[in-house]
Amino acid sequence: MTAEAAGAASSRERFARPLFLATIITGSFLLFLTQPMVARMALPRLGGAPAVWNSAMLVYQALLLGGYAYAHQVAYLRPRRQAGLHLALLGVAALWLPIGLTSAMPPVDVPPALWVPWFLVSSIGPLFFIISAQAPLMQRWYALETARGEPYSLYAASNLGSFAGLLSYPLLVEPLLTLKQQSALWTGGFALLVLLVVGCALSIPAEAVERRPVETTPRPARKRVLQWVLLAAVPSGLMLSTTTHLTTDIIAMPLLWVLPLGLYLLSFVVAFATRRGLTEFLTQLAPLIILIAGGLAFAEGSRHPLFSATLGLSLLFVVAVTLHGEMYRLRPAPDHLTAFYLAMSVGGVFGGLFCAILAPTLFDWTYEHPLLILAAAFLLPQAPLIRPLRRLWDEPRRAQGLSLLLPFIAFLLSIASDQRMWPEVPVAVAYGGTITIGILALISLGRPAVFTACLAALMLSYGGWATLKLTAGDDRTRSYFGVYTVTDRPLEQTRTLVHGTTLHGLQSLRPGRETTPTSYYGTSSGVGLALAGTPVLFGEGARVGVVGLGTGTLACYARPDQDWRFFEIDPAVVRIARDPARFSFISRCKPASKIILGDARLALAREPEGRLHVLAVDAFSSDAVPMHLLTREAMEVYGRALHEDGLLLIHISNRYLDLRPVLAANAKAQGWHSAILSDEVSAAAPDNYTSVWVAMSRDPGTILLLKIVSGKRAREWRALREKRGFIAWTDDYASTLPLMKSWLP
Repeated sequence: MTAEAAGAASSRERFARPLFLATIITGSFLLFLTQPMVARMALPRLGGAPAVWNSAMLVYQALLLGGYAYAHQVAYLRPRRQAGLHLALLGVAALWLPIGLTSAMPPVDVPPALWVPWFLVSSIGPLFFIISAQAPLMQRWYALETARGEPYSLYAASNLGSFAGLLSYPLLVEPLLTLKQQSALWTGGFALLVLLVVGCALSIPAEAVERRPVETTPRPARKRVLQWVLLAAVPSGLMLSTTTHLTTDIIAMPLLWVLPLGLYLLSFVVAFATRRGLTEFLTQLAPLIILIAGGLAFAEGSRHPLFSATLGLSLLFVVAVTLHGEMYRLRPAPDHLTAFYLAMSVGGVFGGLFCAILAPTLFDWTYEHPLLILAAAFLLPQAPLIRPLRRLWDEPRRAQGLSLLLPFIAFLLSIASDQRMWPEVPVAVAYGGTITIGILALISLGRPAVFTACLAALMLSYGGWATLKLTAGDDRTRSYFGVYTVTDRPLEQTRTLVHGTTLHGLQSLRPGRETTPTSYYGTSSGVGLALAGTPVLFGEGARVGVVGLGTGTLACYARPDQDWRFFEIDPAVVRIARDPARFSFISRCKPASKIILGDARLALAREPEGRLHVLAVDAFSSDAVPMHLLTREAMEVYGRALHEDGLLLIHISNRYLDLRPVLAANAKAQGWHSAILSDEVSAAAPDNYTSVWVAMSRDPGTILLLKIVSGKRAREWRALREKRGFIAWTDDYASTLPLMKSWLP
């Protein structure tokens, strides 16, 4: 090589690492900007249930597997052909630009668990597939010049880009840009990525361009590949189960959907970093964290939401770093790099399948979460805490006896310590039992099976036995949209329906009060006053629609001459509400009510124009807010379905978001007249709960008449005030950040 050629090669290599870093980070940024952006685009058609997010994540993991499989196969071609094929496929994927969704609408007779994946694949599949191949393929190209060093550290940079893309969406992109502008931004990023890939292709050393890649080290054994798959599957599944656990059982807040995924991505940055200090520290800490946080998997986290959410997220991060760090320790030589990432992706898909498809089918509660924690405990690298404990297990017969005795004692203690199962157990006894179980688990460190069994006993001691008891009965139902529990409260003589941590309905079991409206729908609530006054407001034979069935409480405001119809997305809720053995509001008050299954907005769009006199919207499952039910376009659908002087009632009680500005802005934009009533609970109505209802109508006379029929409470209907600078939500633009309440203690 001449001095001039050597100088050119040296100059090229000086810029190679920054170029590959920029390419990998850009691709990963776009990849994980896609996920929340497409979920936001799909909201009007898919709704906002956590299960929809889990289904979307499964699609992304499957496409990622496809991309990694493609990168693995391409890696066997000559580099020139790799570059040509990859650039050609980038060009084919560009046919799906600007990024967006197909015009398909969800059919009523197809389960969402099947339709959602098909819809997402047909909309963004080619783009997501080709970009998902970027990280392993670019690392493979980078490793073609052996002097550049090990390429695995580039994967840490890849996940840093993913984390940045994911986090920037709720904090920057969504609040500042419309969906159309977001799509344009993403398209520009894709064009930049193509240019960077061209630069990476040109940086491949000339002597390697036509050289067919060869394997210089032995292929990994099947056992090692299986290890990679398992080590990847558990954190992937735990990320999804943590999302479900947080948003169903602790804080039903959509912003939290992003946090588990963000921490999962960040774990790769730590685990694949060149410096191993933090990974090794967290690995040593992992057994203790999994005992403290994992032991509370069955506990009622809603009592201390911030503490429980912090524990859950900390557990996910530490477990993910530890298991991904173990994967990194077991990584192969660079010539098997793509096979390593392919196995990792297979594990990710298995974890996603378990949480998104199998678990909702097999379990009536989110049992996948504690099961994955137990799997993580078994896979954790662990060793005895101190030397005497190591000697305790050295003698084979003694070790065998301890392996049986410690779990046996732990399970006996766990049965006696579950205060939800046995409320009469003294607190000191319960705490003493759980502390003893924790000590037994620490003694068993270094014996994964014994440690895992003790952890299972610890979990059961914190409400696990009571949870299993509910499963043994017929009081809980799980569907694609959530977990519903029917519970009797003997002291209060009531029966409740709870979704996650949120009450969906309450029926009094006191004789003569079975048909009395309760919870958020009492006679003093905004909806109660309005529905009781329908004969005055709209005369005889009023036509009433309700979005969100719940237990069917509102049916007890119905009169025989009225036409009532409920719009409900979840068949499981319909079965619960129609079963007189569970709740009898529907069967006693309005058995002829029509229940229309499917997304309410789509169903209302099919209703005859001006058909309804009253429409009550109460579809915010837990505290998750389906944005698509509060946008300008949604208001237009409601206005079309309502009579010209019809009344729209919207329930906006929410622990974390102040939704008043949304409705005030929409009312102003579309000429609706509005009023708001906050019904505070009182000791005189123990079965009722504080509720906030907004009444809206295009006819000011309807709002005035509503106040009149409210009698003594007329003055409590107040004007709905606007928030300065707040922009009305549309299908193209909406953000929850400006609406966050200051709820942290």
